[in-house]
Amino acid sequence: MRLYNTLSKTIEEFTPYNENEVTMYTCGPTVYHYAHIGNLRTYIFEDILEKSLEYMGYNVKRVMNITDVGHMTSDADSGEDKMQKGAARENKTVWEIADYYTNAFFNDAAKLNIRKPLIIEKASDLIDDYIRIIEKLLKDGYAYISNNNVYFDISKIEDYYRLSGKNSNDLLVGARDDVELDEFKRNPYDFGLWFTVSKFENQAMQWDSPWGVGYPGWHIECSGIAIKHLGEYLDIHCGGIDNIFPHHTNEIAQSEAFLGHKWCKYWLHGEHLNEESGKMSKSKGEFLTVSLLEEKKYDPLAYRYFCLQSHYRNQLVFSYESLDIAANGYKKLVNRVNQIKNSPSGELEEDKLNEYQNLFKKALQNDLNTSSALTVLYDVIKDELLNNNTKLYLIASFDSVLSLDLLKEKEVEIDSKLLSYIEEKIEERNLAKKEKNYELADKIREELKEKGIIIEDGREGTTYEIIR
Repeated sequence: MRLYNTLSKTIEEFTPYNENEVTMYTCGPTVYHYAHIGNLRTYIFEDILEKSLEYMGYNVKRVMNITDVGHMTSDADSGEDKMQKGAARENKTVWEIADYYTNAFFNDAAKLNIRKPLIIEKASDLIDDYIRIIEKLLKDGYAYISNNNVYFDISKIEDYYRLSGKNSNDLLVGARDDVELDEFKRNPYDFGLWFTVSKFENQAMQWDSPWGVGYPGWHIECSGIAIKHLGEYLDIHCGGIDNIFPHHTNEIAQSEAFLGHKWCKYWLHGEHLNEESGKMSKSKGEFLTVSLLEEKKYDPLAYRYFCLQSHYRNQLVFSYESLDIAANGYKKLVNRVNQIKNSPSGELEEDKLNEYQNLFKKALQNDLNTSSALTVLYDVIKDELLNNNTKLYLIASFDSVLSLDLLKEKEVEIDSKLLSYIEEKIEERNLAKKEKNYELADKIREELKEKGIIIEDGREGTTYEIIR
């Protein structure tokens, strides 16, 4: 397995700390609103990574957090907490907001066949762990108290910027919209480990601590959760590229300062899904959610297929036109698989199984090249020398990673337009046969077949079956 490591800026051979198990941490959602499909692209990539590792024979222990406290609207530890913002928007408590949008996230993930991680931890449930880490960082001189808040001193970390490739000159105050001068910090880029009422007096989620009643900063949560459940040595940490700085940069700084050694070996980041007008967000234009796609009659798995056609490290531009193309491609793929499924034949051809599975593995081993993996799938379907039972075995094998429900029976809704179309084509074909235009009759049969409509001529006339 070869994966691009953001830390080294190169594609590396993957070697876990423990050959018997891969430990994997993925940053979870901040549950103050629905996830948009740009957020969910990252979770699709992480899902593919986990399933690919399993396909290679690894046991994977994956942990994900639920950020229900502590994430500011600004990365500079300024502004309103996102959970507080959501509660004010909907006139609910922060706890109600967290529960509602946590459930909404997992419902959307399920529709995209994103598997739930083995361990899911709410940030608000490990307050004592964060306090323990912060106390040691203070004791060892990596953190300081100012105005009753606890900050991490980034000047104590020699290679603080190694993950992002940035430097302090790149990040002058005022150069970014999300950086504001905090007079209580020694350095503008020092980050909060614990905030007390002295900074955010309206915060609803608060706990007792040695530094006063308050709540943890966003960054300490992921370190605390990962260390608790995965130990002192982490194999893989994932997230979107917008997490590289400052979130993952700060995680490395505080985790390695606390542990006293290198923490995570491989850092993997998924690129943005952009709208044609720019980066997708919850505040711009149409709020693109899985539910919205469903309202517009798209199968959520057509969106997963859309994402798999591109490499996770390439920016992907969303438009309904491009989604239409993907949706049509996905429907045709399912139809072709159904045709194979409806005509089982032959014994399993072991040599061909090994050949195609190795090609599929090779695509995944090449830094999760899902586009190439799909090509192998299509090659299996098109292989005229391969019997259908062998094809079905391989399709099921590949779909354990792709998760496109290629062999799952789906209910088909027949709307009036589709019914009229089928009846019109059958009538047109019957007329062609009557006029002995068999070439046209065969062409109509194939046209219907491509759309997943199988017709049969019998004593009672022509009947049809929709198999998609």
